[in-house]
Amino acid sequence: MRHGKKTNHLGRKTAHRKAMLANMACSLIEHKRINTTVAKAKALKRFVEPMITKSKEDTTHNRRIVFSRLRQKEAVSELFREVAVKVGDRPGGYTRIIKLGNRLGDNADMAMIELVDYNELYNAGKAKKKKSTRRSRRGGSSNVPPVVETKATKEEE
Repeated sequence: MRHGKKTNHLGRKTAHRKAMLANMACSLIEHKRINTTVAKAKALKRFVEPMITKSKEDTTHNRRIVFSRLRQKEAVSELFREVAVKVGDRPGGYTRIIKLGNRLGDNADMAMIELVDYNELYNAGKAKKKKSTRRSRRGGSSNVPPVVETKATKEEE
């Protein structure tokens, strides 16, 4: 039985899988988008998104945690210096997977995984969305008539 086992092993032993995901994550951080198979892209998304979340708070502890998984000093510094600044206000969902069709040689499902904030084509038409607070229907409505002075208010003065 495989209850509670969510990891896709990708047909590799543990050390090989971790090294491959670390290399793919470094390539994603460096180039902002990479082409790979759909299964590897989904595994990479689960691998890299927690590290991007950690990079939003630049502490020595977070840098060491990310470095222990990425294993490349240049990728860690670029992640904390450039990527974290760009995704600072985003609450999650830092990567996007776009399916590309099948590979010619072995008919494998291919996909492109990219960092969301670095794609100018998708973000060009959309204006920067302002954060809005949720308002209740009962109070604070803008179509309330203005306050009219009554005799009681004039007599008090």
